[in-house]
Amino acid sequence: MKYLTPVAAGLCLSVLVPGVALAEVEYRAAVLRVDAPGPLPISRMDLKTDDLGFAGAELGTADNATTGGFMGQTFVTETVVASPETVEAEMQKLLDAGVTYIVTLADAETTVKLADLAGDQALVFNAGASDDSLRGANCRANLLHVAPSDAMLADALAQYLVWKKWTNWFLIEGSHPEDQALAAAYRRAAEKFGARIVEERMYEDTGGARRTDSGHVQVQSQMPVFTQRAAAHDVVVAADHAGVFADWLPYHTWDARPVAGSAGLVPESWHPAHEAWGATQWQTRFEKQANRTARDEDYQVWMALRVIGEAATRTNGGDFAAMKDFILSPDFNLAAFKGQSLSFRDWDGQLRQPVLLTAGMVVASVSPQAEFLHQVSQMDTLGIDRPETECSR
Repeated sequence: MKYLTPVAAGLCLSVLVPGVALAEVEYRAAVLRVDAPGPLPISRMDLKTDDLGFAGAELGTADNATTGGFMGQTFVTETVVASPETVEAEMQKLLDAGVTYIVTLADAETTVKLADLAGDQALVFNAGASDDSLRGANCRANLLHVAPSDAMLADALAQYLVWKKWTNWFLIEGSHPEDQALAAAYRRAAEKFGARIVEERMYEDTGGARRTDSGHVQVQSQMPVFTQRAAAHDVVVAADHAGVFADWLPYHTWDARPVAGSAGLVPESWHPAHEAWGATQWQTRFEKQANRTARDEDYQVWMALRVIGEAATRTNGGDFAAMKDFILSPDFNLAAFKGQSLSFRDWDGQLRQPVLLTAGMVVASVSPQAEFLHQVSQMDTLGIDRPETECSR
């Protein structure tokens, strides 16, 4: 399904300044979401909405229009749903139509394919995939990442756990490749910040524990057995990108220990409970528009479109090369309700950003933690720093 996300009514106007005629400039963007078949989540509360990501696109386009309307700028965003089988054809249609800014919600493998297909025709914003390889060996010069990486999320949690002096971790990873990639990020974070993984176990996905099964009955008896006799630990850290088992860990582990990672205390880019630094007004506007709370994907798509809007404001002309150069320059910064201006790392295209640590209905903390310092930017304590990068852009 495709439709145009309209700009805010009445705001896309040319403003007449004495002696100056502002030319109309249209900025065309698209949000391309790939919906792949998969098992049901553990709870119906985690079912994806039809407008996931697209609601963030609508708000981002409207916010761009608020400023752009006074500068003779208009912003049009097309939203496209594709399957793994049709996504490359849909991408080609956008490129053929001259869309030069494309936001993707797809897995890591698909994201790389789309960036390669775009080449020098478009700038691609990854708003969904957290895989570290996209910022490393599989990085691309035309690919920017507004979604935080696995390394950033793992480091954000690790800093807090080390600050709490919960330094002995029992790591449980899922059996899917994305789970194992996340577990690798936690191993790296433990070494980086001085924690110790005292034991590791893998939870095999056998198709059980889904909401179509008698989940709670099975898990109440199975999860304690699975976690018993672990080495002495302060916290259980779950690496479960696939959403198979982590939500069953709290209150079901053999030892009475806090759970963190993919359940319990969770590192996220956004959360409905986030209210600091003006976030309440963003949450209110989103909820009024979408009739629901925002998810990570909505916020990340919004950020991607606001990157385009901010660059348009500062370059004012619509030249694609100038826009791209400015976005990647030290002069670029984005206000995104996180208490700090955000910018892109020039070595891997990752957007620097604080990470929320959430627990249920509250934001328990925000990383980077104050005790962890960096010679350039404290936000670079999260994720892969310049000396460590495997990216060759």
